[in-house]
Amino acid sequence: MPLWNARGKRERLCELLFEKYQVPAFFLVKSAVLAAFANGRSTGLVLDSGATHTSAVPVHDGYVLQHAIVKSPLGGDFLLNQANSYLVESGVDLIPPYMITDKQVVKEGDRPKWTKKNNLSEVTTSWHNYMKREVVRDFQQTMLHCSESPYEEEAINSIPTEPYEFPTGYNMEYGTERYRITESLFDPSYIKGVGSTMLGMSHVVSTSIGLCDIDLRPSLYSGVIVTGGNSLLNGFVERLNRDLSSRTPPNMRFKLISATGSTERRFGSWIGGSILASLGSFQQMWVSKQEYEESGKSQVDRKCP
Repeated sequence: MPLWNARGKRERLCELLFEKYQVPAFFLVKSAVLAAFANGRSTGLVLDSGATHTSAVPVHDGYVLQHAIVKSPLGGDFLLNQANSYLVESGVDLIPPYMITDKQVVKEGDRPKWTKKNNLSEVTTSWHNYMKREVVRDFQQTMLHCSESPYEEEAINSIPTEPYEFPTGYNMEYGTERYRITESLFDPSYIKGVGSTMLGMSHVVSTSIGLCDIDLRPSLYSGVIVTGGNSLLNGFVERLNRDLSSRTPPNMRFKLISATGSTERRFGSWIGGSILASLGSFQQMWVSKQEYEESGKSQVDRKCP
């Protein structure tokens, strides 16, 4: 369950499931708690970097410290838009594969030579735009890489370029831009116009921990849990580990926890949910149909904090 669901929405969901769908029992858990469970922790700082945003959520003994949640709009969709802007400004034609019947081999940087399919089926504008974004998404996932240290043009220039071919056959070698686009996640000053108003990845974590009681901070720094699809970006975990190591107070131990598998990282909350549901004590946690009929929707706030 999203962390910022208002009480009214939680109660409405409870009513809907019991009244309309006649479920025998019901339980809500905050997604950050489940991500922590998936990594074998009940206490830690969960950094969830997904499509729409990145959040830092402190969890203590299975409970979210709501007052210390910090959100940033920097996530996978933001990065996708940055990559899209770069490609459009570079003059790349973002033609989705469904429109292409054939293409020819061309030299690097040359204009692509491709043939449009005849009798193309009528598609909606939204679906066409979605398929164009999938072209950008493949470029994003294949080519973009986080620098291990703060971006420096001279250092990045020494890294070999990598080739990439678009669906039309257009191909190009990409170098510094692969790292410059992603740097805005860690240093928002690279974002034109609005960068100074946002928090980068390591700042989100340190700000959240700083809002917690001083006695809890050591346990949070020693268990920073990384989850979410955007964290699968090449070099993301390594860069975050470096940045947070330098920001951790010298009297505290820092440890970054991240699942090695992409499925475990992307779906950490779901995996944590399956672990919780398999516990023998889970039956004592949920709101039963009988409890709902006796006490109503307020049960969700009492049993699902």
